Amino acid sequence: MIKKSALLATTLLTAGLGFGTAHAQQNEDVVEVNGRYLSLDQLNSVKTPTPVIDVPQSLSIVTDVQIADQGFANLGDILRYTPGLSISQGEGHRDAINIRGNQSTADFFLNGVRDDVQYYRPLYNLEQVEILRGSNALLFGRGGGGGVINRVTKSPIVGDTFSGVSAGIDTFGAWQLTGDTNLATGDRSALRLNAFVEDMANHRDAFDGTRYGINPTFRTELGTDTTATFFYEHLNDDRVVDRGVPSVNIAGAPNRPLEGHDETFFGSPDANNTTLEAHTFRVRLDHEFGDRLRGNVTVQHADYDKAYQNLYAASFDAVATPNRVTLDGYRDITARTNTVIQANLVGEFNTGAISHTVLAGGEYGDQATDNARFDNLFAASNDDQITIDFSDLLVIPDFAFSTPVRDRSSEVRFTSLYLQDQIDLTDTLKLVVGARFDRFDVEVLDLFAVTATDNGRRGRVDEEVSPRFGLIYKPADNMSFYASYTETFLPSAGDQFLTLSSTTEDIQPQVFENREIGAKWDITDTLSFTAALFRLERGQFTTVDPDDPSIVTTVTGSTTEGFELQLVGEVTDRWTVNAGYSHLDGTVDGGGFDGNATRQTPAHMLSVWNRYQVSNQLGLAIGATYQDANFVHEDNSVEIPAYTRFDAAVYYDLDDATRIQLNVENLFDENYFPDAHSNTNISTGEPLNARLTVRRDF
Repeated sequence: MIKKSALLATTLLTAGLGFGTAHAQQNEDVVEVNGRYLSLDQLNSVKTPTPVIDVPQSLSIVTDVQIADQGFANLGDILRYTPGLSISQGEGHRDAINIRGNQSTADFFLNGVRDDVQYYRPLYNLEQVEILRGSNALLFGRGGGGGVINRVTKSPIVGDTFSGVSAGIDTFGAWQLTGDTNLATGDRSALRLNAFVEDMANHRDAFDGTRYGINPTFRTELGTDTTATFFYEHLNDDRVVDRGVPSVNIAGAPNRPLEGHDETFFGSPDANNTTLEAHTFRVRLDHEFGDRLRGNVTVQHADYDKAYQNLYAASFDAVATPNRVTLDGYRDITARTNTVIQANLVGEFNTGAISHTVLAGGEYGDQATDNARFDNLFAASNDDQITIDFSDLLVIPDFAFSTPVRDRSSEVRFTSLYLQDQIDLTDTLKLVVGARFDRFDVEVLDLFAVTATDNGRRGRVDEEVSPRFGLIYKPADNMSFYASYTETFLPSAGDQFLTLSSTTEDIQPQVFENREIGAKWDITDTLSFTAALFRLERGQFTTVDPDDPSIVTTVTGSTTEGFELQLVGEVTDRWTVNAGYSHLDGTVDGGGFDGNATRQTPAHMLSVWNRYQVSNQLGLAIGATYQDANFVHEDNSVEIPAYTRFDAAVYYDLDDATRIQLNVENLFDENYFPDAHSNTNISTGEPLNARLTVRRDF
């Protein structure tokens, strides 16, 4: 059945958490089945108009309503309430995720197009976030070994004019302003403008920063069958780089994070800094060739200038009197341009009694990157490291980021073709089968490798075919059982395509294989339960030695087995719930780590968010997240302890268009360590704090 309200179905999918934009987001020709769907018009991850219950893969969707209700400020907040995922620190300057025991800084997408630069992604302009778990190169191409994150931005709504604003401030003094305006510019066109500005602060001694963004999107109907969308986004981010606290020796046990110094800054308040300036341009054309054939073409160009510099703790001696800390540091500069052209054609037809939904597509990309790194040099030690007496605040000797250690340029050109058929064999049995061909041509110029006999140029061409198989059995319209096999790969140049050397240019791509069975049950029209059991095998990969980052170790592979459960929706007309649980068992093979646990892979993760509507005006919510103990690195020498954090919220609607909202994080002031980057860089969790937000729609 065809409906115009995209917000309705996605809100049902993610529990219908209540107050949102007064004017519902509308998209033409959205296919809805039992209130839960993924549609081509939403620029979503599956690229075909497929009901969620018919997708042979574990996935979660978080809407803008849930983002607002839970007061999420970044992707890390969202993923902590998503089964199967944990957060990595990202060195204090980028998003980094662990999905099913596999870490990545590049498996992010924006409206279905790869967004792989290392930065913190804002949430101000999002309609929803789609989290797909399991390897799947057919839809996404290289990477995504454990899964991918796709952000879907808000689209213009033709024929409607409205605005909304939001202002919030928290206990630490951090504040944010956001605005969302939709303007009907004619009978067949509209302009959507989203913008935000924020001033950052938290519990750490030296952390602060500012960030802003603006995102105009224009949509126009070019006749009855064709729509053009023009998108531009500018982001600016300037913040302190904070890499947390070091670890300390614990007799008879793995090392643990340093306790009692949650606010202590192990760096230079003046020198630890990151900046980002990004511009993204996109044009998308959608065309309906008929009732059963439609297609789209997207052209995106993005330009990024990124820099970060920092001092950080390389080790900590808790036995010496006074305690001693060793500092290290560097400055890193990256300039990148990404150009991607993507085309999809979706057709529906029958062969006798069997129906088909066929996806045929292609993608071309050109990515050019310049990257340089400078080590710091301490005047007192004439070295990039120095050991000093520990104090709070640190007294740091004179230094400068003056020693060049890396200067590389890379260009990556890739071409992809993919074909998939969703086959309805009977009313109860469906088959998904497809494959993707990728060709990667990587060229790297490493100026530090240049010698009299070496021009510093490295290159590698990879051609990979990645299959996808899925079988869905539906004993009833509201229930499905599935089995799937998917693959993906990662070229030896790494997820940022900067590490190709005379050794790695001869290494075959890393391959991931995901086997999964699962069940999906729409208990009611507004309550869904999903379960997945999987085995993910990762091929040969490299890891940095935790004691000496200049040493790279080759690991034979790893295997992650586990299962995920999620319950989402309305239990009653007043009570909504979003609950998830995952069990992960990740094991490393070879490389001196044989039998160790994979990095930052908690065996047990549990999250739950309950909201109860007390009256038409008053709503209450409480939630909790639990993360089991886990090891920072494959060497398993440093363990992050388990923790449980409770959050709560109160909502009061002054009228149909105005809400006052109070979100309280870490309600019982738990002392915890949420994530880490390395054995000596571990984040400390924020103490009890609150955020007051006022929203108004016009």
